Amino acid sequence: MTKILEAHKITKFFHDPVKIQVLRDVSFSVEKGEFASIIGKSGCGKSTLLYILSTMDTDYDGDLYIDGVMMRNKKEKDLARVRNEKIGFVFQFHYLLNEFSVVRNVMLPGIKLGKYSEEETEHRAMEKLKVLGIAGEALKKPNQLSGGQKQRVAIARALINDPVIIMGDEPTGNLDKKNSEIVFDIFKELSEVYNQSLLIVTHDTEFAARTNRVIEMEDGAIIRMQAR
Repeated sequence: MTKILEAHKITKFFHDPVKIQVLRDVSFSVEKGEFASIIGKSGCGKSTLLYILSTMDTDYDGDLYIDGVMMRNKKEKDLARVRNEKIGFVFQFHYLLNEFSVVRNVMLPGIKLGKYSEEETEHRAMEKLKVLGIAGEALKKPNQLSGGQKQRVAIARALINDPVIIMGDEPTGNLDKKNSEIVFDIFKELSEVYNQSLLIVTHDTEFAARTNRVIEMEDGAIIRMQAR
């Protein structure tokens, strides 16, 4: 199997004002098409870990590989490109821009990457919206959509550059049961049908239990990994 993400002995300290260890020797990998989740109590280090894995935090010990490439000692502009090209992000809050239409919101990371023409990027954005069942909302503004629809737009935006991995930080944290279910089903389909790798931090143990693998953290360390 192809390893899309590999973390080797990731260790992290905070120094404010005293030295506190927040991650201890965290090692695991995510394979192509795998839908993995990270769970653990508040403050166990899961969001800190996600920041490191997504290359947004570079102050850590250990090694991180994304798509087979070592991330340590890369320049910020190179890391920014990795984030835009290789990683799709879905957060608890959708961060959509109300001044733009839905389709334009989805296009923005694609425009930034500059790999395709504007027309082609728009076509690709529409394709992603179709996959997520919301192509009919393409010309609306985000503030005209329901919470569940907004999160689907955010997922379409995360997919626009065909990332090797989607990382989610509590992507169902703001949704009711029905919309959480819809988001789970979308992630499952992305994994099973489109061979998309996903790594989702969640406090929803029911959600996590249905992913391919649950990585449980406590006090900055992995205490259990369970595959379905």
